Parts: sequence; structure tokens; C-alpha cells
Amino acid sequence: MVATKRRFNPNLQRVRILVDGVPRRSYVCARCLKSGKVQKAL
Repeated sequence: MVATKRRFNPNLQRVRILVDGVPRRSYVCARCLKSGKVQKAL
């Protein structure tokens, strides 16, 4: 029995990503950035 229920929150980063070819600032999880699910704007 664990005393408190632990929550695993996503590791959110505020990055510039490409949305429909336009760079936008948005919150994206680090796992998505690492796996390549989101295109980072340069």
C-alpha cells in the first residue's frame, strides 16, 4: 500500500514547432520531440 498516489506528469517544453509550415511557439512533451513526432522550427 503506497501512502500517496503518485502522478506522472508529461515533461512539457515550450518550443517553436512547424504547424502547417508556419513556425509557432507551443508546449510539446520531451518524448514527442525525441521520437520525432513533432518537427522543430529552426
